[in-house]
Amino acid sequence: MATDPSRRAAVLVLRSAAAGLTAAMGAIHLALWADGYRDLATVGSLFLLNGVLGCLLVVALLLTPYRRLAPVATATALFTAGTLGALFLSLTTGLFGFEESADAELVRPTIAVEAVDVLVLTTLAVVALSHGRRQRQPGEQRR
Repeated sequence: MATDPSRRAAVLVLRSAAAGLTAAMGAIHLALWADGYRDLATVGSLFLLNGVLGCLLVVALLLTPYRRLAPVATATALFTAGTLGALFLSLTTGLFGFEESADAELVRPTIAVEAVDVLVLTTLAVVALSHGRRQRQPGEQRR
């Protein structure tokens, strides 16, 4: 079992990595939106929304108190997984009439960033959740 200082260090590393990866995901979507995706029906708006929500989630990851971090990390992991799923749909069957190419400039980096982000965020959520459960004594009421 990790000591309290080592657990705090691990959470800090996970939180920082998750925030950085989520920021990268948002930045990729905003860059693609600015580079012409904004002109695509439906998909363009979704790229802008993804970039803005990505920025908001980064702020939430960095500023949320530790005791409330698990739900924020979980929501961010689900959002990122959904974004990754949308990319796979656009690569295979198409999404809202748009089909992406695996050879497009940022497809492979996006897959890597989003997949690693989901793993880091899930780990962060589990660590934060397990820490909250460990702090309560058996039979102690939740406040």
